[in-house]
Amino acid sequence: MRIALQPAFVLHHRPYRETSVLLDLFTKEYGRITAVAKGVRQNRSRTRSLLQPFVPILISWQGRGEIMTLQTIESDGYPNRLVGDCLLSGLYLNELLTRVLHKHDPHPELYTIYQNTLLELQSADLQQKTLRLFEMKLLDELGYGLQLQHDASSQQGFIEDRYYRFHPEYGFELCQENEPLTAMIFSGKSLLQLATEELSDEDSLRDAKRLMRIVMAPILGQYQLRSRQLFMRKDKEEAKPE
Repeated sequence: MRIALQPAFVLHHRPYRETSVLLDLFTKEYGRITAVAKGVRQNRSRTRSLLQPFVPILISWQGRGEIMTLQTIESDGYPNRLVGDCLLSGLYLNELLTRVLHKHDPHPELYTIYQNTLLELQSADLQQKTLRLFEMKLLDELGYGLQLQHDASSQQGFIEDRYYRFHPEYGFELCQENEPLTAMIFSGKSLLQLATEELSDEDSLRDAKRLMRIVMAPILGQYQLRSRQLFMRKDKEEAKPE
């Protein structure tokens, strides 16, 4: 099988044999694939600079097994230049996709979402809203989307000043008045903001982050994302007294 000029991004790369590179790639029409780029580690290689994260490329490959062989690599636009926390966030997105996407399972809409998210991450400052909305849309694509139109028991819309308990099996349930808050309880205001993709205040952003972690935990299993560890290490370094 030979595929020609497919839009793609590199999610991860590592040396392979003496002069080649083994790549995890997210393609628009064929999902995640693993491919080898032969000879690109040689000094005279003209395509090595293209095989970096966040660079839009067009690739052609052939093969039928687990590892494809790249035939051609071309630029498909300007590289996305990410720095600071936005760079760490881009690495987080790549690691997340590498972990949760099955090989050869196409997600063309998710590809566009990823592409647009990288554009947003070129901002000088990281907007937490960008990450939360990407996580939510990723869950939708994987079939784990949240019911954010109404609570699961009464089928009534969320009430801004009430609280709801999250049940991973079936959704949100209205809490009793004055029920103690726990890690599984979220404000109606936060759920309404997540449903409309607003997330305009710190409380809603914190709730959205907590909810995404809860939903993703069983999908990721025991796997610890290295990009999260990098974020935590950076926060510890910044918290140290001078």
